Amino acid sequence: MSILEIAAPTFEWLPLAPLVAVLLGAVAGVLVEGVVKRPYRNIIQVGVLILTIVIAATFLVWNWSEGRTGIFVMGALSLDGPAYVLWGAELLFGGLALLAFAERRLGQGASAFAAAAATVPGSDSERLAEVIGREHTEVYSLGLFSLSGMKVFGAANDLITMFIALEVMSLPLYLLSAMARQRRLLSQEAALKYFLLGAFSSAFFLFGAALVYGYSGELRFSGIANAVVSSDYGRPLLLGGIALMAVGLLFKVGAVPFQSWVPDVYTGAPTPVTGFMAIGVKFAAVIGLTRVFFVAVGGERWSWQPVLAVVAVLTMAVGAVAALTQTNVKRLLAYSAISHAGFVITGVVGANALADAQFQAVPAIEFYLIAYGFATIAAFGIVSMVRGTAGEALAVKDWAGLAVKNPVVAVAFAVALLSFAGIPLTAGFIGKWAVFASAWQGGFAWLAITGVGFSLLAAYLYLKVVVSMFFAEPAPGVRVEQASPAAWLPVIVGTVGSLLFGLLPGPLLSLLTAAETFLR
Repeated sequence: MSILEIAAPTFEWLPLAPLVAVLLGAVAGVLVEGVVKRPYRNIIQVGVLILTIVIAATFLVWNWSEGRTGIFVMGALSLDGPAYVLWGAELLFGGLALLAFAERRLGQGASAFAAAAATVPGSDSERLAEVIGREHTEVYSLGLFSLSGMKVFGAANDLITMFIALEVMSLPLYLLSAMARQRRLLSQEAALKYFLLGAFSSAFFLFGAALVYGYSGELRFSGIANAVVSSDYGRPLLLGGIALMAVGLLFKVGAVPFQSWVPDVYTGAPTPVTGFMAIGVKFAAVIGLTRVFFVAVGGERWSWQPVLAVVAVLTMAVGAVAALTQTNVKRLLAYSAISHAGFVITGVVGANALADAQFQAVPAIEFYLIAYGFATIAAFGIVSMVRGTAGEALAVKDWAGLAVKNPVVAVAFAVALLSFAGIPLTAGFIGKWAVFASAWQGGFAWLAITGVGFSLLAAYLYLKVVVSMFFAEPAPGVRVEQASPAAWLPVIVGTVGSLLFGLLPGPLLSLLTAAETFLR
């Protein structure tokens, strides 16, 4: 081929159909906004969302059963076992969280999103938009675009694809975080913090990618891995690049010291958006981080493992200790999410278990994330149902005696909290056992013991809330609103999943173990 000839790009449509379906669904949602009259948009957007998730899930199951794995799109995407697990989890948890966007009954016919997000909070324009019943139905398309970015991020096989996926995943979330109907100023402040800090983290990641490219001359993970094990020249470039990329990745995971955005964004964003990002972003970010550190720079693990171990300890400590002082339910769940980031990083640190065929780190990480996902979608679904005079009852004291008012909701929230705590017979217990076993057999016994200690500290907080719900006097002025199936479905699935995989973890662990290998 001469220098003037350009090879036509290749795109494997069938293996990538689960991703293409989500992108086409997002584009279809944009077209709905342009051609459908406003009163009919919401119901059509919900139909497009459900159809998109069903089609994508159907292709995913078919492709996985047919064994369609490999490196696709001219080396840009790696469709291997962990990628299939990520895509399936994102479709399940992301689809349920996006479905909660359609909830209207809790807001007396209004959604959780601002009637006119571009107006000044409290202005006449905002009040007029609320009176005439306007709403932002484009939130479904934004969610699907973000979902597509999550799927690509965890399956990216080179640094450029990963960076683009990072932006596609993040940009819609910056917008969605600013669109809360209640507490609009808090929502806009949270979105601005998220955007500014997210931009900095993306810049760090890109700068780190440039340094790694300067060291290896490669953007693909397999090429970087070959350079790491075969060259000693330019080591400072490699170590600097790994450190800067870790900043960008750990920011998305919500690990210390890059966790400051988590409590503010979780509190300020609309509750359905918080549930969506809490599991969707964390799942994609952890799988992406694992792919980079295991596949691209696994040969340098003796350099990055001790650093990640320290990050895991600090993250568990900050999350567990700070959560003890919280009086707001969403901030409590935010600091809980930070501590869980530390627990899952503990599993990542067990990477050298891969080299000697001991307990495998990848299935442990994936099981933990799935268990966390079930508890998370249930918890945030319930948060949206418990109401006071001014909207959601977010003060922890307002949840006292909840079992008297609605035993079903109280039991569901208790199951989520017990799974967070890692109490036996819940999926969270199996998840924590798996990541701690990974760290222990990977040579980091002290880290596993530290994790158990912080788990006990966090369990005190969760059990304190459970005791308050079942044995304290009911708080006045707080009620559990009647919700639609769009809000109840995530709660039901999350509660059942937390119990089912706590009692019967074997089939899921076997499935994850069979799909543990990253392609290079």
